Amino acid sequence: MTASQSDYTLEALDRNDLRKELIGELEELRSHKQLSKEQVAVVLGQWYHPLHYFPVFLSRLIAVSPRIEIQTQVSRILWQELGSGDSKNAHELLYISTMTDAGFERDQIAGAAPFENTERLVAGYEQASEGFLTGLGFLYSTEVADLAMVSSIGKLVRQTSGTRALPWLDIHIAQEPDHVESSSQTLRPSFAAEERRQIIESGERMWSLWIDFFKSIKEAIY
Repeated sequence: MTASQSDYTLEALDRNDLRKELIGELEELRSHKQLSKEQVAVVLGQWYHPLHYFPVFLSRLIAVSPRIEIQTQVSRILWQELGSGDSKNAHELLYISTMTDAGFERDQIAGAAPFENTERLVAGYEQASEGFLTGLGFLYSTEVADLAMVSSIGKLVRQTSGTRALPWLDIHIAQEPDHVESSSQTLRPSFAAEERRQIIESGERMWSLWIDFFKSIKEAIY
């Protein structure tokens, strides 16, 4: 893929209307200042499910990727997701400890039954990681939206609990630039036009699933 072809793939995703719609859903969610602790707990309990599955998705993507340079970039993200060699810094464990320290019960965070759209979201990640092109579309589109999603949840938790220290949010702020860079690099190798189409369509599917995920949460808590 030439530089212009690579840029086209990235720009097609970055400027996509579904990405903008997802950001709009997040802005609406975080704009509410009067959510109860129970309502925020619903958000936390649903978020746990894709968070829990994400390292599995990354592992599967590494396994199906035929190119070492792609495997290297994805493994960098997986390494950080799992704590960079220290399991207590794994994002899932930090999420649970951060939210229990903020006053939420562990069962609210890691024991809530998934909504139907939450199950569809996790199933989407599983299906996407069956092929490396669809997996790359899911990966890039996740990483360029992840900090906005995490920051929105962090704002709700702070508003509800009064807690300022959120290590789970802090580690995303520190590591997300690496994740965006690595996921961008996975799209730099040479891809045919049909392959680029699959990557872009996969990214669009991911955003659609996340939009439905947040819509279900809003329906449940409002």
